Amino acid sequence: MTTFESLKYRYDNLDVFGKIITINVILFIVDVVLTNLLKLGIVEYFKLPSIFGNFILQPWSLISYGFFHNGPFHLLFNMLFLFYLSRAASNLFRTKMVLNIYLLGIISGGLAYLAVANIVPTNFFGAKNGIMVGASAGVSALLMFIAIYMPKSEIRLFNTFNVKWMHIAIFFVVMDVFRLMLGINQGGYVAHIGGYILGYYYATQLVKGKDIGVGFERMMDSVASWFKPKSNLKTVHRTSKAPSRTSSRSKPSDKSDKQKKIDTILDKISKSGYESLSSEEKAFLFDASKED
Repeated sequence: MTTFESLKYRYDNLDVFGKIITINVILFIVDVVLTNLLKLGIVEYFKLPSIFGNFILQPWSLISYGFFHNGPFHLLFNMLFLFYLSRAASNLFRTKMVLNIYLLGIISGGLAYLAVANIVPTNFFGAKNGIMVGASAGVSALLMFIAIYMPKSEIRLFNTFNVKWMHIAIFFVVMDVFRLMLGINQGGYVAHIGGYILGYYYATQLVKGKDIGVGFERMMDSVASWFKPKSNLKTVHRTSKAPSRTSSRSKPSDKSDKQKKIDTILDKISKSGYESLSSEEKAFLFDASKED
């Protein structure tokens, strides 16, 4: 197995958030090479611009900006949080639902950034033509969701003591509001707050029995289906022959007898395990599995 095949095998066996973390790391390296070394501005089209007119020309950046980061520590911090938060949420909820919260958090953070940048005076961000990157809004949404829906859930830090996610969420919300008021990276903290709002709303609605991400999930499934290879298999319809009227009784077919024997063996496995089968039964089941 070549190195590429080995890496591909490992990637294929990752869960969805493991793949997202891997993609973030790869895109960070690509960004560094293209932007810093080759001086190419291609990646800029995937980062979220603050000017609404520029955003209209690259609407995909409302999601794609969440897969790029402006430094190794920015990347490391977000991916570590994503790793632990996604596992905490996935223990209780469907992976797709956790993914909905994460992606909707990124979108909400981006919309909050665009709204503030184009409504509040331009000196709010300190730059007239800024851009935003980072998965922080999605991570913020997951953090707030867990804090509200599972307020007693904890994480073990440094393998020494436990901290509730609720307390971590309160700490970061206070810090983000404080730094926003000080004028430090205001665009980024506006996006964080957009993520917090989404996570809070998602959790409170789910408590009431309403999953607000269902429509978004269907849309994403529809988009994903465009890229799935279509099967070449064709469905063949057979018309069954009517049973003969000349005889009121008919002998069971060989196929029916074989199926009965398979069912008996499977029932034996479910009760006593595979090792309880005789060598003859194992051979019969093996041969049957190779037949159509």
